[in-house]
Amino acid sequence: MSATPQPRRPGRRATRVLAAAASLATLGALAAALPASAGQDHADGGKGGKKRTVDVQLLSFNDFHGNLQPPAGSSGQVTEKQHDGTEKKIDAGGVEYLATSLRTARKAHPYSVTAAAGDLIGASPLLSGLFHDEPTIQAMNKLDLDVTSVGNHEFDEGAKELARMQNGGCHPKDGCFEKDKKGKPKKFEGADYPYLAANVTNEKTGKPILKPYWVWNHKGVKVGFIGVTLEGTPDIVSAEGIKGLKFHDEIKTVNKYAKILDRQGVKSIVTLIHEGGSPASQTYNYDCDSPGAGDGISGPITAIAKGITPKVDALVTGHTHAAYVCTIPDPSGKPRMVTSASSYGKLYTDTTLTYDRRTKDIVRTSVKSANHVVSRAQAKAPDMTSLINRWDKLAAPIANRPVGYISADIPGRGAGVPESPLGDLIADAQLAHAKSLDPDADLALMNPGGIRSDLVHKASGSEGDGVVTYGEAFTVQPFSNTVNLVDLTGAQLVTALKQQVSGANEASPKILQVSDGLTYTLDLTKSGAERVVTGSIKLNGKALDPAATYRVALNAFLAGGGDGLPELGKGTNPLVGADDLKAFNDYLAANSSAEKPIAPPKADRITIVK
Repeated sequence: MSATPQPRRPGRRATRVLAAAASLATLGALAAALPASAGQDHADGGKGGKKRTVDVQLLSFNDFHGNLQPPAGSSGQVTEKQHDGTEKKIDAGGVEYLATSLRTARKAHPYSVTAAAGDLIGASPLLSGLFHDEPTIQAMNKLDLDVTSVGNHEFDEGAKELARMQNGGCHPKDGCFEKDKKGKPKKFEGADYPYLAANVTNEKTGKPILKPYWVWNHKGVKVGFIGVTLEGTPDIVSAEGIKGLKFHDEIKTVNKYAKILDRQGVKSIVTLIHEGGSPASQTYNYDCDSPGAGDGISGPITAIAKGITPKVDALVTGHTHAAYVCTIPDPSGKPRMVTSASSYGKLYTDTTLTYDRRTKDIVRTSVKSANHVVSRAQAKAPDMTSLINRWDKLAAPIANRPVGYISADIPGRGAGVPESPLGDLIADAQLAHAKSLDPDADLALMNPGGIRSDLVHKASGSEGDGVVTYGEAFTVQPFSNTVNLVDLTGAQLVTALKQQVSGANEASPKILQVSDGLTYTLDLTKSGAERVVTGSIKLNGKALDPAATYRVALNAFLAGGGDGLPELGKGTNPLVGADDLKAFNDYLAANSSAEKPIAPPKADRITIVK
C-alpha cells in the first residue's frame, strides 16, 4: 500500500466555521457563516452526468480521542472472527496507519467523502492532550476529513475552547505552542472541516452553537450531513464545560433538519450521531444482521434509529467504542445502515451509497458497508510521522519521565465491567491522597469512563519494561480532575451505588471502581437498583451504617453528580485536593520501585452473581 499523501483538496478553508447566528452571547462569537455546500473532490475519473446513478464512497470513523500514536495494550487491539469460528486479536490504530488506510481506500473512487461521529479530541494521550489537542486537529486536516459531529468530549474544555478548535488561535492561557521559521509564535489554524452540533443550543438565544448541518456537493451529487451528540451529554461531562448550553432530543433534532435539507432539494442525508449501541459480539467483522438468537445490537442507538425519519439514508454512530455494521428498520419499516468503527482509529468504515441523479436520493437497497482494520503491517504515512515527531520533541521532556514501576500489565480500559485492576489501583491512589489531606478519609470512588487506557508492562520507548512514564500515566488519566473530599451518609452511598445500575444507567451501567476495604455484591440476575445487594455493602468488613457520615474521595466530575450519579453531587463539607494525575503519580512513586514494582490488584472487591 502506498503511504504517499494525496494533494490537498482546494478550498478546504472555506469549510471552517461555526454559524454566526449561533454565537454564544456569553461566550463570544463562535463563528462566521458557512457556505451551504462546500464539498470537495478526492479525485475524479467518472463520467459526470452520463450515468443515472453514481456510487458515493463514505469513509467514516469515530472516537479517535487524540490517539496519534498506536494505542498500547488491549486498547490498541481489535478482535477478528476467523473462518473456523475462532477469534484473533490484531494490533491496530495510530494516525500514521489510519492515513494510509483512508488514502488507499479512496483510490479509484471519484466520489468520496470522509466523515466522523465525534470525540475526535478529549480524553487524549499526552502527545495531543498536553497541547489542548492541536496536534489531533492538524492530523485530521491532513487526513482530509470533510465533516464531523461533536461528541461529549469535545466539551471537556468548554464551548470557547471548542470554538478555538474550529476557528484557530492560540490557547488563551498557554499561548502558542509552535514557532515559525523566524522563531516567532505560530498561530494555531484550527480545523479545515466543520464541526456539527444540531442539538446543542445556547440557553439564552435558543440557537445552535455550531452549524447543524453541512452539504457535500461534487459535480451535482449532493449529500447532506446532520451532526448531533447524545442528549445525555450533561450527565457525563463537567458542568463547567457545558455552562450556558442546552442539549436536545436526538430524534426530534435530526428530523427537524432533515426536513430543512429536503426543502432545499437535498434528498440524500447521513446523520453523524455521537451515540451508539452494543453488538452481541465483540468481533469487528461480526454479522450483525444474522438471525441467530441473541444476535444483533442493543443500546440507545436502536430506539433512536427507529425514530429518525426515513429521509435519512444512513447513520454513522459512536460513543460506545463498539464496532458494528447493522441494519435497523426506520419508522417506515425499511432497513437502514447504522455503523460504528470502534475507537482510537483502529477501524474505519467503508460505505457505498448509490446516488440516483434523477431522484437525488440514495437507493437504499444498494447500500453496502463494512468495517476494515487499520493494520500496523502497512506503510506509515510520512506526513503523519513528521507531525508526530514534531510534537513529540516538545512533549518528550515531560512524557518520558519515570513515575513508577509495575510487575505486569494492569488492565483498565479493556478490562470491562464491572471492576478492573487499574480501577482499583486508581481508587487506592485517590484514597491515599485524600488521607494526606484528611486522615479521617474512609473510601474513594472512581468513574470507569475516566480510565482511558491500560498500564502496559512492555516499554513504549527506551525507558525499559515495567517503567511507568508520565506520558503513560497521563494517557490513563488525562482529564485534570481534582480529587475532592465530601461527607456522604451511608444511605447516600447506598443510593449512589444503586444509581450505577438504575435510572439513566440501567441499560448501560456505570460501575464505580472502589478503594480497598469497600466490598459489595452485584447480582446481575436481577434488574435495576436491585442488582446492588444492599446488605452486602461493607467497609473494612463492617456493614455500612445508613445513618453514619463517611468521608469520601472522588474526582471533581463525580463530585458534581456526573455519570448519572446525582446522589454523589449532594456531598457536604467539601475539600478540594490536587490533580488526580498527581495523586496517581505520587502513589506510584511512594509504593513502587525497580526492585519492588506494583503488582496488578486482584479486582475482587465487587462480587458478581451471574
